[in-house]
Amino acid sequence: MTVAAIALDARAEVPPAKLTLVADLDDDDANGVADALSTKPSGAVLEDVHWLKGLTARTRLVRIEGNAVRAVADGKVLTPRGPLPARVGLQGLERGTARVVFSDRQIDVSVLELYAVDGRGERVDLARSHASLSRVLPGSLGTSEGAKKPDPDALHWYIAGPESDLPGRVRIRSRRPSGEPLDVLDDVPTSAVPCAFSTPSTVKCRRTPLIRATADVIDRSHPSSSGRSLRAEVGGTLEVQLNGGKAAAVRVGGPRKTRLGALDRYRGRLRVRVVRLSAGGSVPIGGDTQGALALAREEIRTASALWGQCGIHFGMSRDLDVQVVDPPPAHLLAVGCEQGLPATGGELAIRVLGRELRLRTRAGQTPTEVANALAEMLRHARFRAELSPNARTSPGAQRTVDVLVKNADGTPAAVEASVRAELSNDPTLRLCLGEVDLSDGLTHFTDFDAVAGTIEERSLIKAFDDGDPGTIEVFIVPSFARSGRIGESFIYSEGAGVRNVVILDRAGVRAGARSYALAHELGHILLDMPDHPDDFGVDQPESLMDADAADPTIFGPRRLSVSECERAIVQSGPGAPMPLLQDWPLRNK
Repeated sequence: MTVAAIALDARAEVPPAKLTLVADLDDDDANGVADALSTKPSGAVLEDVHWLKGLTARTRLVRIEGNAVRAVADGKVLTPRGPLPARVGLQGLERGTARVVFSDRQIDVSVLELYAVDGRGERVDLARSHASLSRVLPGSLGTSEGAKKPDPDALHWYIAGPESDLPGRVRIRSRRPSGEPLDVLDDVPTSAVPCAFSTPSTVKCRRTPLIRATADVIDRSHPSSSGRSLRAEVGGTLEVQLNGGKAAAVRVGGPRKTRLGALDRYRGRLRVRVVRLSAGGSVPIGGDTQGALALAREEIRTASALWGQCGIHFGMSRDLDVQVVDPPPAHLLAVGCEQGLPATGGELAIRVLGRELRLRTRAGQTPTEVANALAEMLRHARFRAELSPNARTSPGAQRTVDVLVKNADGTPAAVEASVRAELSNDPTLRLCLGEVDLSDGLTHFTDFDAVAGTIEERSLIKAFDDGDPGTIEVFIVPSFARSGRIGESFIYSEGAGVRNVVILDRAGVRAGARSYALAHELGHILLDMPDHPDDFGVDQPESLMDADAADPTIFGPRRLSVSECERAIVQSGPGAPMPLLQDWPLRNK
């Protein structure tokens, strides 16, 4: 966004004799060029121009003395002597003074410069760079020597100009990408300091404390840092206000210093399905359908806030794909069940929409061969049949194959056991019917079958698969069976039939800031990391990816390191073999 041009008396009905403006060095039109450099200022470039009042049709611009300011109208820079349009404004160009002479009055202008310097002491270009979210504890809470160093993502805001014009306090606010207000710090003090960069001796500077942009309200509100922290969102802005108006703004993106260069913004696409307990039954969260949809969207917003530490966002609320759905009917046939043994010879018997279907197996046939024959039989009976191989599990002899039975319109077709025979009488090759019964909780995978998932999990997931490998599927169910598990994820693995999927239960949603279950499980997928950093190393309870942390305080699991951000972009970014994140530039290209 632009750096504002602010009048000390913005309510004057006639142009005042003196004005204090701020150099318009930010980028409201998102083209990567400071607004003050625009040759044809229009639209958002004019957002922070100070518009003059009280000029008449006979007023002429005589001259501008000095280079610190220019006169503008919509679409053009004004030159002396020509007729003035109905709307005329002044725009600060650089720190300094100027005199604007009209035919019937003159205005003396003082132009301040407002700029940002990060915790490393490096200047942050308001038009071409961006702010970033803090990823460390406030210095007063840190225990290591590294924690005592200035937060590299936090920003000092410097105001440079004549000492008499420098404010003792400023207001800092944040906005969402949509432009709606997000958070505000009122009455932020400034202190007199040497200017951060070379300036004439007549120029003085004041600066704010290091201001932290934080991902969540708990970090923002801790007493040790609440006066210098505010929530921010990737794609949104931080802006400094002087005298009631915006003076400077900068967009919020990913970390500015990584081995991959500055990380701008990336978008991940989620498809969220909130699964009822039964067909037409109760929803697992939110009380009713609308409440469930709202709560699911809030979960995504929270995940976006935390992954914003890496410049990763999961989309604006209006664009999210969130639905409440019924559990699917039994439509999946798992050939080989969990064992994956070859056939000895026998018969498979199923019933689809009242039709009895039977298939003979031959000794030595693999689960894959039998699945192909079963699919062919179903197609001959005018059903659609899709084959979905699974990765071989630890106890499995061979990989199993799921056959998804569908109606002509692509909806799942209800399958059941034959009324006259068992599903399979083959002594070794089993046939299992995938049924999703959430009344006793969703049966979840163990270490032995994690690469494939349980038959019940596969029946749920594959019923709603969109066929797009670049989408992360998220399911929210009432509960998991027989454990304290609140969330799990399926990462990419060779030969897997289920990948890039997250399942949460209502306890995972209720856990909220204690564990940020959705953001954590998304981390396994984005980082392509089945384990946790502390499984084989030092416990890091403040890390979002910690294995067992459950702490709703500022010390709990919510932080992502720069190295984790780098890994997420390498493993899941636009250049990855299976990209889950797409470039989502902060600026127009």
